[in-house]
Amino acid sequence: MEKWVYTFGDGRAEGESRLRDLLGGKGANLAEMARLGLPVPPGFTITTEVCAYFYENEKQFPPELDAQVDAALVFLGALTGKSFGDENKPLLVSVRSGARASMPGMMDTVLNLGLNDVTVEALARHADPRFAYDSYRRFIQMYSSVVLHIEHRHFEEIIEDYKEANALTFDTELSAEDWKKLIGDFKAKVEEEFGAPFPQAPREQLWGAIAAVFGSWMTPRAITYRLLHDIPTSWGTAVNIQAMVFGNMGETSATGVAFTRNPATGAKELYGEFLLNAQGEDVVAGIRTPQNITEAARKAAGSDKPSLETALPRVFGEFLKTTSLLEKHYRDMQDVEFTVEDGKLWMLQTRDGKRTSKAALRIAVDMTHEGLISKEEAIARVDPASLEQLLHPTIDPKAERRVIAVGLPASPGAASGEIVFDADEAEKLKNAGRKVVLVRTETSPEDIHGMHAAEAIVTARGGMTSHAAVVARGMGKPCVSGAGAIRIDVEKGVMTAAGRTFAKGDILTVDGSSGEVMQGEVPMIQAELSGEFATLMEWADGVRRMGVRANAETPKDAKVARRFGAEGIGLCRTEHMFFDSGRILAVREMILADDENGRRSALAKLLPMQRADFVELFEIMAGLPVTIRLLDPPLHEFLPQRESEIRAVSDALGVPVEKLQRRLAALREVNPMLGFRGCRLAIAFPEIAEMQARAIFEAAAAVKKKTGDAVRLEIMAPLIIAKAELDLIQASVSSVATAVAKETGEIIPYSIGAMIETPRACLLAGEIAATAEFYSFGTNDLTQTCMALSRDDAGSFLGRYVAKGVFAADPFATLDQSGVGELIAIAASRARDARPGVKLGICGEHGGDPVSIAFCEAQGLDYVSCSPFRVPIARLAAAQAALGKKPSTQA
Repeated sequence: MEKWVYTFGDGRAEGESRLRDLLGGKGANLAEMARLGLPVPPGFTITTEVCAYFYENEKQFPPELDAQVDAALVFLGALTGKSFGDENKPLLVSVRSGARASMPGMMDTVLNLGLNDVTVEALARHADPRFAYDSYRRFIQMYSSVVLHIEHRHFEEIIEDYKEANALTFDTELSAEDWKKLIGDFKAKVEEEFGAPFPQAPREQLWGAIAAVFGSWMTPRAITYRLLHDIPTSWGTAVNIQAMVFGNMGETSATGVAFTRNPATGAKELYGEFLLNAQGEDVVAGIRTPQNITEAARKAAGSDKPSLETALPRVFGEFLKTTSLLEKHYRDMQDVEFTVEDGKLWMLQTRDGKRTSKAALRIAVDMTHEGLISKEEAIARVDPASLEQLLHPTIDPKAERRVIAVGLPASPGAASGEIVFDADEAEKLKNAGRKVVLVRTETSPEDIHGMHAAEAIVTARGGMTSHAAVVARGMGKPCVSGAGAIRIDVEKGVMTAAGRTFAKGDILTVDGSSGEVMQGEVPMIQAELSGEFATLMEWADGVRRMGVRANAETPKDAKVARRFGAEGIGLCRTEHMFFDSGRILAVREMILADDENGRRSALAKLLPMQRADFVELFEIMAGLPVTIRLLDPPLHEFLPQRESEIRAVSDALGVPVEKLQRRLAALREVNPMLGFRGCRLAIAFPEIAEMQARAIFEAAAAVKKKTGDAVRLEIMAPLIIAKAELDLIQASVSSVATAVAKETGEIIPYSIGAMIETPRACLLAGEIAATAEFYSFGTNDLTQTCMALSRDDAGSFLGRYVAKGVFAADPFATLDQSGVGELIAIAASRARDARPGVKLGICGEHGGDPVSIAFCEAQGLDYVSCSPFRVPIARLAAAQAALGKKPSTQA
């Protein structure tokens, strides 16, 4: 018989941590904690295989499951001395999800299951009546929302109306009799909304909850979260059923969430929040302001509420030992949930804690120094893509801060954007290319798409472990939670703070590191590689094989690239040097010239400008390789497009408007990708390549004389599709190199190579390698020519194809998913056969994508080149690839 259920409790378990795929992360860790002898409420896990069966069989369960669940309930009864559905000693249970990858807040939970009109009386006889009826009303609210799909707000409105009518302020002021009356109102609302009475049979309740938790795997918010975090739908979720322990039994009871280290900074300090006399949902929902776990955190927060350390010192001491044991056992920062029932500690969950990039770096480095993990494990633990959070500007400390509200620094970093109050609106504006800050009273799982679209998140309520804080940290978004000074009126589209009113569309700046919300856009400063970041990069550089270069053609980009550890320039796009307003006129004069003499005359004006650019670039990159691509784009891109611009250029050059229009029409490309561009410009107009080569060699000679340290020149011809093309360009470049050497007395070594951007070039790589000393794969253009579409087509064409399953993924995303990788593999193999030791690299944006970098490592490429701000990402990803770590496909 297939085993669908695994039990745990009382120091033993049928499962263990290695069965994560089967039991889900929560179930596997509950089993492991039970094996470690930790205080875990007994329970059982229904496996992820049941989830697969559920969706493959029209939401039916396996026939053997019913008997296995009954047996597991008997197991729980034997350990607790209670019986499920018993009218005198009822066993109450929680029903929770548990996928193999953590999805906080995305799926459903039901607590206090097994309560009904009879069992609540039994609970009231054995415990405080107020606690019993409070638990029952919570169960009705949660079950009705999760299983019966009745909106939670209906019950909150009933409570608020009752409190107002009875001059009560807080839920804790309601007595047992109050809750009894409200339970009657709740049941009436259920019958009104659902069309049937609230279910009283515990078995009906249980199977309804199990089905609802499996059903929550396919809710829109869960689907969105899986897409954002690259979690396959096929994984499914497990369901965990545990004997209830109660944190709402009075002032010696509590519930909380904690991290074994600070998830925002990585500091080695217990970090978390709890509430006395509460259940778990109260902490994360942001309805009550939680208290700090440690006394040090309470003092730092300026809170006047007691910490767990002082309120329940014996429990705190046991909790401290337990969390320390868990961190050492799992060798990673743990995110734990716990309940204290009448002075007894119970551990409800442990999992690897989500953390910011800054925290991930510090934790990895600190744990290495502490001897918990190796340097190689530290390298493997940090997601390369997440480093981008640390590589962009932060708020300039010298800038004026017009602070309008201060909350909790829930997720570090800073960002500016226009205010939106609605998740759908945030997503809409993001798609329109606008930057937004999502401002909410509190977020819920339904806001996940808007949170992803926003630059930053602000909530008026909630703590450091609220939904907004946890999700924002996982996304790397700046977040300020619990900014209580903010009042939001969603219907009017305004918020008030600091005595002022702000409308939707007004600009805010959010500093998630300080907890400040500021009016307007505040200046930022550049990031630096230092501390743990620099340490991890040093370790990564020690194990990676591939080189990492940057795509750069301006001094600013080159300096950023050097600061972030680039080992040279892998792509210098010379045409970017021509678009400056002081140069474009000379370029246009060259294009409009009637003969070679006219073109050379215009190029002579450009020579000193281009030479000066290269001098500055070569000084920054002294001693490093610099790959310079000769002029690439079609010439019509340099000409004016609008009538007003055409007239202005006509006046400036003294060229008739008609001539300009004729030339523009003659040069305009229907398919610029394969038209008159790239190496074809240098072949048709060799004087262009000659001017560029002269600027390159003269600049290199000047820098060598000045510094004594020459760059390693690599001159690259774009869009090569035949050996004969490269032969012609090599001859032209070689002639200029010889001439400049005679003129300057400086011999500048250089190599000539080809940029491979078409399928034909990949197939002929062996022939072209007879001339080419290096290849650089232009993966952006190669992807477009391989897929026969452009990025402009993606919205209309690709979207429909992906939706219909024609493409499994965006073919622009990674090299190994689109056929492009196969072409690169063919080209690399044929090039090496023809020229052993040929240098191979890539210079498209795939050079900064961890999955594509892993592919390049597998193909034995020599280097990748990417934008300057992605250099550290590439360095770490290349190290992980060398160590054989399989990267996430989330780019």
